[in-house]
Formats: sequence, C-alpha cells, structure tokens
Amino acid sequence: MSATLTAGSFAPPAVGRREFIGFMAMVLGMFMAILDIQIVSASISEIQAGLAAGPDEASWVQTSYLIAEIVMIPLSGFLSRLLSTRVLFTASATGFTLFSLLCATATTLPAMVSFRAMQGFIGGAMIPTVFATSFLLFTGAQRVRMSVLIGLTATMAPTIGPTLGGWLTEQMSWHWLFLINVPVGALIAVTVWSCIDIDRPDRSLMQRFDWMALGALAGFLGGLEYVMEEGPRWQWFEDDGIRLAAFASAVCAIVFFHRTLTRPNPLVELRAFRNRNFAVGCLSSFAVGVCLYGSVYLIPLFLGRVRGYDSLQIGETMFITGLAMFGTAPVIGRLTQRMDVRLLMMGGFLIMAWAMWLTAGLTNQSSFAEMAFPLGLRGVGTMCAMIPVNQIALGTLPPSMLKNASGLYNLMRNLGGAIGLALINTMAQDRGFLHRVQLNEAVTWARAGAMQTVDQIAAALDGRIPGDAELAALKQVYAMVQREALVMAYNDILVAMAVLFVLVAPLAFLLKRPPTGGGGDAH
Repeated sequence: MSATLTAGSFAPPAVGRREFIGFMAMVLGMFMAILDIQIVSASISEIQAGLAAGPDEASWVQTSYLIAEIVMIPLSGFLSRLLSTRVLFTASATGFTLFSLLCATATTLPAMVSFRAMQGFIGGAMIPTVFATSFLLFTGAQRVRMSVLIGLTATMAPTIGPTLGGWLTEQMSWHWLFLINVPVGALIAVTVWSCIDIDRPDRSLMQRFDWMALGALAGFLGGLEYVMEEGPRWQWFEDDGIRLAAFASAVCAIVFFHRTLTRPNPLVELRAFRNRNFAVGCLSSFAVGVCLYGSVYLIPLFLGRVRGYDSLQIGETMFITGLAMFGTAPVIGRLTQRMDVRLLMMGGFLIMAWAMWLTAGLTNQSSFAEMAFPLGLRGVGTMCAMIPVNQIALGTLPPSMLKNASGLYNLMRNLGGAIGLALINTMAQDRGFLHRVQLNEAVTWARAGAMQTVDQIAAALDGRIPGDAELAALKQVYAMVQREALVMAYNDILVAMAVLFVLVAPLAFLLKRPPTGGGGDAH
C-alpha cells in the first residue's frame, strides 16, 4: 500500500483486504492489552501462592502493569510519528509477547513485577494506535462500523477478563494467564508488519526528543496512579509513602506541563483540547472509565466477599454484561448513522445511571436471577455512551492531531478507572465503618430482638459446637453485622455512581452537532 500520511495532508486510502486484515490484527492486539489489566484479578491468590508473596505484595502484579501502561498511552502519539504506525505496533506486540512469556516463567515477586511493568509499558502503545488508525484508514459508514468494533472490544475485554482468567487458572494454572498471549501476540506482530503501511516515520523528531518531559510524564502519571491505587489501603496522606508519591507527582506535573506548553515540538501535543468536542469527549470518556472499571471491580468484590462465589462463578455472573454489549453493538452502530449521536450518548449515560440504581438493591442473597437485568442493562448503556463518545471526540479532528489525541483520549478513560477504583475503595471503607457503627447500636443487650436472635442461634448450635454456644452465637451475629454493613456500603457506592452518570448526561448539550453518521472524515 503506497498511501502516505504527512502532517500537512491526508488522502484516505481505499481499504483493501490486506489492510483490513492488518487492522483486525491491531484490534486483537488492543483486546489483549486491555484484557491483561483484568485477567489476573480473579487469580491473584493463586499467583501470590506461586510466588510466595504476601497479600499486599501480590497486588503489585496488577498495579505495576497499570502504572506502566498509563505512562505509555500518551507517549504513543509521539512514538507513532517517530517510528510509523507499522513499526510501533509491531514492536509493541513483539515486546508484549516476550514479556508475557517472561511473566509465565517468573518465580519471584520482584521478577514478576518487573516483567509486568514492561509488559504494560510496551503493550500500552497498542491501545491508542488502534483508535487513530481507524480514523486514518476508514471513512463514512466504514468508520462507524470500525468504531463500533473498537468500542465493543474496549468494553468487552475488561468485562470478560475475570471470567477468562478464572477459567484458565482453574483448568490449567495461573501461568496460562500469560502463556495464552504468546502465540496470539506473535501472529499479531507478523500480520501487522505484513499488512499495515499507512504512514512514514519522521526521524527528525528524535533530534528534538524531550527527555526531561518524558521523565516528568513518567513521574507525574506513575506517581498519580500509585496514589490512586495504594491510597485507600494506607489511609491516604497518613502514610509517608503516599505523601511522597503525591508530592513527586505534583512536581513532575508542573515540569511536564511547563515544557509541553512552551516548546515548539512538545512530547505530547495538548492542542487537541482546544476542540470542544474532543475536550467534552475526554470528560465523558473519563466517566465511562469510572463505570467500566468501577463496576467490573465492585460487583465481583460483592460476589466474592458476600456471596462466597469462586472466580469461575463470578465470571459466569458478570458475563451477562458482555453478552448485552455484544448484542447491542450492531444496533448502536446503525443508530449512530440515523440519529443525533449527542442524544444517543446522553441516553447511554442515563441508562447506565438506571442500571446502577437498580443494582443498588443488593442483599446478602442477591444472585444471578436478581442481578441479570441490571448487569445486562449496564452493558447496553455502556455501548450507547461509548460508541458515540469515540466518534464525537476523535471524528472532527484533523489527521495531524489524531495520533496524539487518541493517546490523550484513552488516557482519560484509564484515569477515570484509576480514580474511580480509588474512590470506591475509600467509600467502601468509610461507609462500611459508618454502617457498622449504626448496626452495632441496634445489636445490644438492651434490644430484645437482637437477644432473641442470639438465643435462637445458640440453641441451634448447642450440642454441635463444643464449648460456649452463646459465644459462638455472638460471633455469628458479629459476622452478620459485618456482612450487612459491607452490603450497605456497596449499595451506597452504586447510588453514587448512578448520580455521577445523571450529572454527566447533560454534557451532550455542550457538544457541537456532528454530521449524521458519526462525524466528519477528519480532513
């Protein structure tokens, strides 16, 4: 393919079979990179045992990947211009595959964390590159279809991650969480190298490479991600490490934004935020990230801690969301060509709000039957919001801005997820404590109902448990209080998420109406 992209001009190429196959391989690569964020979440305990690590230490298997990936995503635009889309994506897929293999062979926690960080950093370039390529390769109705495919991929991957991870670990071992990437990653690298050639590298950018801005970017986003991930666990700024990371992140942010806004050829181009649709689209993407990663985290937490489900049962329950997304995506694709996508986006956020509100009726007996409709509705709402947001944010930008803009856009979704998870953990602790205090006040010796419950449990345990049956009954009542406080806290969080989406929905009125069909051709 001989089409060439430069900063000043762009002629949309006719997409032949070879380019289409290459693009599908890129989408699969993006799926792998996003999937690996969540695929280990259901198997952390098995990985912890295999590496002889503590529970707090094992969480770094996931945290290191997230921190490294979030640093690479905004950097990918510069690297794509420097190396070309073909070289960057092939190198990213190759590195991701290599470090997946090394993760599978790791025998110590430090080795695993190092390999996971490199896997996330190198693989992170695949995600925004796919978004930019879809807008550079395709136009009109084809672009809409590809946007639907990308939106489905980006939302399905974290949804089915725990399911696939739990199944692989149960059927084989945790090593296969990483080994499964090796043949797929190798195939992707070969296919993209053979089929994709849409732009030319600009080697002159290397002479103006801003190493100080790169270090500041890594310190800013890495420190921020660390604070968001570890803050709830260590009571935020009560911990010296959290305070130091927050201070370092703030200093690096000042340095990064100063150099980015004052240099003629910045490492990350921020001018795309002058486009109102892009700025509002990024804010909406941030909210989608809160829902996407927050709900995928919170509901399995409830099913595991309250209902006692194993990883496979959790995955099977959550899979209804993925099925709803898969079934909804083609319909949303058609609607984006026939109606004002701003209305579709607003409807998506309101549907997500409704789904969260319905889910907020959790009890200690909630199971698939009660949760299926709200979980499916969430999948519908996510697709209704995310596909139009993709098109609104990137569909009206000129090609010269697309590579950097797609990185910033994806960064906002990941930051939404990181901040959402931090707020969820903090709310779970604070609201759980408040509800425990309230319930403890209702379960005292002065409450006849509470004492009757203790007596009934003690009578049932008498003769079956050696020792003091009444003491065993009190322990069971205490466990019930803990459980109910946790359920009430989770419901509070779900209500807060519902309120968030109601507040975000009117952002649609701030957007300029794009042409019917999902935006212009970005010329």
